[in-house]
Parts: sequence; structure tokens; C-alpha cells
Amino acid sequence: MRIGCHTSISGSLEKAALKAAEIGANTFQIFTTSPRMWRASVHGAQEVTLLKNAREKLDLHPLVIHSNYLINLASCSGELRVKSAESFRNEIQRGLVLGAEYLVVHPGNCKGYTMEQGIVAVIRSLAEAAAGIDTRGITVLLENTAGAGEALGSRFEELALMRECALQVTDLAVGFCIDTCHCHSSGYDVSTAAGVKSTVEQIDRVLGIDNVKVIHSNDTKTPLKSHIDRHENIGKGHIGEEGFRNLLTHPKLRTKPFILETPDDHDEEDHRADIATLKRLAIRSQPPQKPK
Repeated sequence: MRIGCHTSISGSLEKAALKAAEIGANTFQIFTTSPRMWRASVHGAQEVTLLKNAREKLDLHPLVIHSNYLINLASCSGELRVKSAESFRNEIQRGLVLGAEYLVVHPGNCKGYTMEQGIVAVIRSLAEAAAGIDTRGITVLLENTAGAGEALGSRFEELALMRECALQVTDLAVGFCIDTCHCHSSGYDVSTAAGVKSTVEQIDRVLGIDNVKVIHSNDTKTPLKSHIDRHENIGKGHIGEEGFRNLLTHPKLRTKPFILETPDDHDEEDHRADIATLKRLAIRSQPPQKPK
């Protein structure tokens, strides 16, 4: 299985890869620029080469990029939507340069407007961001949300509609990233065997399991249907170890990369421990051996 975490590019892209491997990951996620600034970063050719070499040497696949938090593809404010589309265009271009397989983005919110108007804004933003770029090699992943306020994407049906419409107006490959914390907070129970079974069935029916490329593996500080996005370390929240065991061992999820985004105010040892916990929970329990 592919189990990893989000690592910092502070210092260099290569260091982010090396840190992932050091704490036991075989896949990882990064920001390619400051997640809370509009200013775009530029990565030099040598830095990119070192990253690619480290990934190959350490078998770190896939590389997932998480887009800037300021991007709001669903905004119905002309100025913010255009700025978001331009910023996302930069994210796509950086992802292609770095050789990343996936680029995750939150659909955004459409404050003061209808869900339908917000989805139209998402489609328009995606089309503008990808216009004129050969995007082969990278897949944009729409991430489900906790459903706070007027954020889009807390229901799988909304995400499915975004993808269906986007594929009609752009050649951009579009899939999904499922966040376990957001699932639980938005009302999809992933804390029990029955809940996981039902949630995966809904994902498969509505989104198509093959279109789900990454699982963001986060426990949650808040209960089912709270609509609050507060990540917690694995096994210490409302999903708990049993929930993650059922997710990790579900036959339709075994090939998906599980990437941690557990609280960034915790130290490196916490991230190392979370990776170890996921690996332990991913091992299917073996039936007792019959005596010979």
C-alpha cells in the first residue's frame, strides 16, 4: 500500500521528499508555494531534478500537490474568481514541471449565491485555468468538504456534477480526493464497519471508485454531522482506529494512496507515529492457524 503524509518544502523540494521517506512514507503531498499567499513560486531546474531523483531512488509515488488555500474556484465574485483561476493555472503549470501525478483543490464557496451558480463558477474556473496548456500527466482532484457555511462539495453528488460538467468544456483530467475527516463531519459515517461499507458504496455509485485517486487520512476532533473541519491524529478522534482499519482494509480502497494531513502544530514524531499506526491497521487480521 501507499501510505504517506504532507511534508514541508521549506529548505527545498528534495528535503520534502527525504523527510517523507525518513518518517516511513512511500508517497507524499506538498504545497508548491505558500498556501496563504497569492504570490507564485518558481522552482529552478536543478531543484526539480533533485526532487525527481529523490522520488525515484526512494520509491515515493505518487506525488500529490495541494493547491493554495486562497483559491476559491466557486466564487461568484468576478475579481476573486478570475484571480483564483489564474492562481490555479499556476498550480497546474508547477505540477507539470515537478512531475506530480495529482493536484488537489477544494471547490470553494459561493457565499450569497446558489449551489448551481457556484458549480457553474467552478467549471468556468477550471476551464480557464487549463486553457491552452497540455495538461496530460496531471489529474486535478476535487476534494470533498466538511460542509461548513456555503462551501461546496460536502455531498458526493455535487462533486460528481462538477466533474461531469468540467469534462464537457476542458481536456483537463478530473478525479476526486476523499478526506476522511470531511466525510465524517459532513455526515458520512466512517467510524464503524457498517458506516464504511455504506460510504464506500455511495462513493462508488456516485463518484465511481476508479475516479477516487487519493484518500486524505485524517481523524476528526468533531462528531458526525458537525460540519466542522478539525483534523486529529489517527485513533484519537471520532473516527478512531476501528474506522481506519475498516477503511484501510476495504477491498475497493487498498490500491488508493492514504496521505495524512494530521495537525501541523504537532511535532515530527507525531507524524511518524500516525504513519506507523496506518501501516499497522492496514494489515488484514489473519485467521487462527489450525493445529497440524
